[in-house]
Amino acid sequence: MASDGLGEPLVIRFGLINADNKYLTAEAFGFKINASATSMKKKQVWTLDKADETGDSSAVFIRSHLGRYLATDKDGNVTADTEKPGADSRFLVIAHDDGRWSLQSEPHARYLGGTEDRIVCFAQSISPAEKWSVHLAVHPQVNIYSVARKRYAHLSVERNELAIDRDVPWGVNALLTLVYLDRRYHLQTADNRFLASNGTLAVKPDTSTGFTLEFRAGKVSGKSARLGKDELFVLENVSTRQGVDLSANQDEESDQEVFQMEMDRETKRCAFRSCSGKYWSLTPNGAVQCTASMNLRLPSRPVMGKYLAAKKNGQLAHLWILQVCEQEDFVLKLINRPLIVLRGEARLQSVAASKVPEPWTPTAASYDVFQLEHSSNAYNSLGKYWTVEANGAVVSSSGAPVYFNFEFCDYNKVAIKTLEGNYLKGDQAGVLKANAQGIANATLWEY
Repeated sequence: MASDGLGEPLVIRFGLINADNKYLTAEAFGFKINASATSMKKKQVWTLDKADETGDSSAVFIRSHLGRYLATDKDGNVTADTEKPGADSRFLVIAHDDGRWSLQSEPHARYLGGTEDRIVCFAQSISPAEKWSVHLAVHPQVNIYSVARKRYAHLSVERNELAIDRDVPWGVNALLTLVYLDRRYHLQTADNRFLASNGTLAVKPDTSTGFTLEFRAGKVSGKSARLGKDELFVLENVSTRQGVDLSANQDEESDQEVFQMEMDRETKRCAFRSCSGKYWSLTPNGAVQCTASMNLRLPSRPVMGKYLAAKKNGQLAHLWILQVCEQEDFVLKLINRPLIVLRGEARLQSVAASKVPEPWTPTAASYDVFQLEHSSNAYNSLGKYWTVEANGAVVSSSGAPVYFNFEFCDYNKVAIKTLEGNYLKGDQAGVLKANAQGIANATLWEY
């Protein structure tokens, strides 16, 4: 889905739950489909693709984890083995007031429904069997770009509202979290309030803060009133553009001391962007200035023996260094994520904190939003603090802060390390332990 904003649009991945609370599933064997799973894993995840890259068509393609497309013929037979989507793969998403969707075949005007291995698309009208609950399988923290206003949403503390008037999604106030409750999605701001349908901010989620997600011409609308162009938005992946903020001042932090670290997906190299939109760049004599208007990659790792270093007067330079010492040692302080959701590799769901001293496990139904506290170049989570037991299990039970190091070593992913040098690792069973000696897929967390 194309974005008119600055960032990368969020790829909409989701699970579909029928009236019997079972997930629509794409089996690898024979590309068969059924609705028999009770939880969402890889086989239950579908991707929404815009059917027409141009124009205002609302038709979508629905792609399985196998890269094949859902399709139906005139007799209502449903398949999921189509490699290249055609007319029979075009569906319209009908959003209901209760938060559920119906999927209507565009060429045949019939509705998708069914149970177990009897999935058909033949109903001429919508009954409970043709309504599907939507469980998003994406990272819930996003930036929101208004199509009509061509501006980003952010929390305006002065006006006590969610305003849409920012050219760039800058800082923590542009961070919004999608919270799924009672079949609806609630939009949570950085100060833990929820957007209501009348535009106010509520302390707790209720019926007025619940929205049904609609997709029109590749854009998203939160349905609580009649749909118009003003209500069309693009959800952008907050991690890829806003990324990590770098503070470069020892005494105080303002917009002038804050930078966005933008990581290249392929090379894993970073660029640093200022609030004015300019990027760090190298001058011919090796000095670092914030003057580049395009995304140039500034090496912060050694390239032919050179390191980024701070001179005694505080000026940054790219110097030949024989041995790394304090002037080449920088700490990235994460300031735009006091609220963070972690999503692991082993399961599609986020890591959830236990309410009692038990090991953490991913859950299919919900996730917890952690609040971070920074001190002495390390982090802890507020509330009942994270801690590590003797067997390595991570629990949420400490009354005193326990600090962890964050290592931003991959595109929109972070490794979390204890002060003793062990990395937090999630296994296939969903248990989180601090027992990994190095960085691997299981120790990387999408943030």
